[in-house]
Amino acid sequence: MQVKAKSGKIGDIRAYLEAERARLQQEIAHSQVTTDEERAGYSNHMAEEATFVFEQARNVGLQRGQELLLAEVEDALRRIDIGCYGMCQRCGQPVDSARLRALPTAALCIACQEYREAHHSRASIPSSGAQA
Repeated sequence: MQVKAKSGKIGDIRAYLEAERARLQQEIAHSQVTTDEERAGYSNHMAEEATFVFEQARNVGLQRGQELLLAEVEDALRRIDIGCYGMCQRCGQPVDSARLRALPTAALCIACQEYREAHHSRASIPSSGAQA
């Protein structure tokens, strides 16, 4: 998501998030195509079949990314509704207003986001320690 919220005012951020939600919902709805319609008239050529499978996998990946972004937008709107928007969900401290303008869906402050990324990247790297 790129920066599009024009100010740090909650009303402006809400308006941006609602517009982003509508845009994403529309894109997701348009991206859902049935396999039967796409494959009508296909040939038995292996290269064409591989191209179809590649494009289908790519489209599923793009749609999944849009669905995840939509979930982030809806979560930010929920936080606005319950009054905890702008508060870090991990440590409870305020999230910097510049961060919220740059990333209106931010749920963590910079320090907690860095911790999460460092912790996540270490968890995904196999340990080089002793073996059993």
